[in-house]
Amino acid sequence: MARFIDELKRTHHAGALRASDIDQEVVLFGWVDSRRDHGSIIFVDLRDREGITQIVFDPDTAPEAHTTAEALRSEWCIGVRGRVRSRGMQRSRKTGEMVSATNPNLPTGEIEVEVLEATVFGRSETPPFEVLEQLETKEELRLTHRYLDLRRAPLQRALMMRHRVNQATRRYLSDAGCLELETPYLVKYTPGGARNFLVPSRTSAGKFYALAESPQLFKQLFMVAGFDRYFQIVRCFRDEDLRIDRQPEFTQIDIELSFVNQDDIFRLVEGLIFALWEAAGVDLHELYPSGSFPRLDFEESMRKYGNDKPDLRFDLPHVDLTGLIVEHGGAGIPLFTPIAERFQSGEYRADLPAEIIKAMVVPASAQFSRADGDRLEKLARGMGAGGLARAKVGPGGEWTQSPLAKSVTPEGRAAINAACGAQEGDVILFQFGKASMVHTIMANLRLAVGKQLGLIPETGHGGQWNFLWVVNPPLFEYDDEAGRWAAAHHAFTRPFDEHVDLLEKDPGLVQCYRYDLVLNGFEIGGGSVRLHDPEVQARVFRTLGISDAEAEEKFGFLLQALRFGAPPHGGIALGMDRIAMLMAGTDSIRDVIAYPKTQKGTDLMTDAPSNVAAAQLTELSITSVAPNS
Repeated sequence: MARFIDELKRTHHAGALRASDIDQEVVLFGWVDSRRDHGSIIFVDLRDREGITQIVFDPDTAPEAHTTAEALRSEWCIGVRGRVRSRGMQRSRKTGEMVSATNPNLPTGEIEVEVLEATVFGRSETPPFEVLEQLETKEELRLTHRYLDLRRAPLQRALMMRHRVNQATRRYLSDAGCLELETPYLVKYTPGGARNFLVPSRTSAGKFYALAESPQLFKQLFMVAGFDRYFQIVRCFRDEDLRIDRQPEFTQIDIELSFVNQDDIFRLVEGLIFALWEAAGVDLHELYPSGSFPRLDFEESMRKYGNDKPDLRFDLPHVDLTGLIVEHGGAGIPLFTPIAERFQSGEYRADLPAEIIKAMVVPASAQFSRADGDRLEKLARGMGAGGLARAKVGPGGEWTQSPLAKSVTPEGRAAINAACGAQEGDVILFQFGKASMVHTIMANLRLAVGKQLGLIPETGHGGQWNFLWVVNPPLFEYDDEAGRWAAAHHAFTRPFDEHVDLLEKDPGLVQCYRYDLVLNGFEIGGGSVRLHDPEVQARVFRTLGISDAEAEEKFGFLLQALRFGAPPHGGIALGMDRIAMLMAGTDSIRDVIAYPKTQKGTDLMTDAPSNVAAAQLTELSITSVAPNS
């Protein structure tokens, strides 16, 4: 083996050889992907991170190497020295005829390597699953043996793509004058954002650090310190419920800029996105020749699509019928009448509706059946809906296949049909009730119908890249349980100048310079122009019910810094893991993270989290209330 490591250095990766390399002597290292014994001659597909090359062991050419090949099995790690030759025409063992032996499915399919010398670096036990491009093995088993799963080509391609994206990020932002600066992981716990992981301090008994959920406050301090432009590819931590696009530890591209407005930030980020997709082999200029992405107001996004991250690869907008139904006194529909009466009595405000009525039209071309409707109703009920009211439009605009048809007034029905643009054969879906719930249910119904109609693929991007800025959201949202206003994003977002006077008068109408970058229905980035004026910041805190003393206790170091000549500044954080997931066309963020956690936040490979000894807890001044076995 020492001869291969000390004297024979690798000359090529396994996926690099082509017909132009014929007659060259090469040295390859890798793993046995497959082995085929054709009597005296043994064929092995040798795999490394760059691809596969067929190698051939012939006893007449290299008897010692052939003896080594007789013992080879899948996933053995080997090295070979050999000569590249053409697969060319070979005689078929079955028919005796001369046939082409090339493999058009492999980039290296025109050649093979005749082995002259071979060694085994490492034998492998029988793997718990095959290392295949497409694999049906349960994810739990793959995550337990992640090092084997990572040998698979799709995962290796994904991580190599992440490498290219990282490099493109650093090049682009460095060229744009940004400095790559680091911020702490161990920070002070500040309430108001996502739940933090806590880290006990041994040297300060009974006290805790928090793992930073983002570098937010520190990057603002960089601006106060005069560094002007900052970026970081940074690890962040959040102790929250997991899903396909969320992990307890994740990576983001963090950016903060001084002396900028929202448009300046957008231009920088749009240029970065173009550079990242170019690194992944996609030219976005063909889709966005202006170099910029469209913008959509938050209010319109919620009204038409039910969320602030709409997938605009397809249409199917929602129609807000609340005003129309109120105008028609409920339109004769018992389900809608109570909402209309509450608006008419002045209990609800039209500009901040507590309850709404929405509809969505499924076109006749979809041939929407009763069974389709029942499946959607089951989905709606699973999200907390009482059901799914629906009506099919018949001749002359009449409603059929619906209990609503018996009570709706002719004027109300005609108005609803007109507002929805519903034609004969279309099916209208309705939801009503608490605004936040209706938006959520209708947003998910829209996606379900879009997939059912084949308007978007079940998973992946389908070759479509629909970018969108969602802008101008409210600064506050009302917390019904707490009975007070809460920050819709965070308390350091700058309100519109013309809305500052509304902070005390009517907080629900205050809009701000916050923005989300959306791709194919996923939020891949979010940020804001920050509040750098201490006086306005204090007014925002008071609107949130945070006293001056409490604000100093929680955010004192930032507030103090803002009093020392803070520049106007703003920034954004882009989710690297989500970007990689969408680029790779996979349906799980775990496929683009080297060592991910399960949906329960566990690491099956290392068996983390794990118990610790009582003595270790004592040293940290901690008492555990959980069983410690």
